[in-house]
Amino acid sequence: MELGKDRTALLVVDMQNGFLDAEGAMAKLGFDVNRLMEAIPGCERLVAAARASGVPVIYTQYVYQADYKDAGVVVDEIFPAIRDVKLCAEGTWDAEIVDSLKPEENDPIVKKNRPSAFYSTNLESFLRAMKIDNLVLCGVTTNICVETTARDASQRDYRTFVVSDATAEVEQDRYDVALKSLGYLFARVLTVNEVFDSWGVELTNVA
Repeated sequence: MELGKDRTALLVVDMQNGFLDAEGAMAKLGFDVNRLMEAIPGCERLVAAARASGVPVIYTQYVYQADYKDAGVVVDEIFPAIRDVKLCAEGTWDAEIVDSLKPEENDPIVKKNRPSAFYSTNLESFLRAMKIDNLVLCGVTTNICVETTARDASQRDYRTFVVSDATAEVEQDRYDVALKSLGYLFARVLTVNEVFDSWGVELTNVA
């Protein structure tokens, strides 16, 4: 698959305070958010390049209702501590997208309460309306929301591209396995610089 700018969108996955700040819920759960923060510079560069290239930017936002009644078995049975630390509860700072990647006024924001950005959301409606065939994914976490969304995108016949140095995971082995699995059948794994080259963006023009 070759990536270009036509019929292409950048999907920025779950770049939120809860995952990326030392005061966020993931840190309170004991995860090393410093590893997740490594995705921020790559995402910032991709967003800037997309805007310079006329490529639409779409954001996803992991959000639970304040009472977590929409959280399902993951919170009820598998990981109830999510409720205890108020991970990405609606209306909280934890759920907000980090300041350096704040969406612009007309950027679509897809709210979700499951790892896949396609599950019970309006993402596909946005993509159809925008006539998108190619999806470039960045964000966190590589092994959960990025991978699940990429797999679902591929199975819907979107040409799917995952940017390795603009995603991050709390454990190296999970990061490595996710990218290896995606690259085998579901997506083409690229670097930020390779995306820049495909979009004809000069590296010196984007910080």
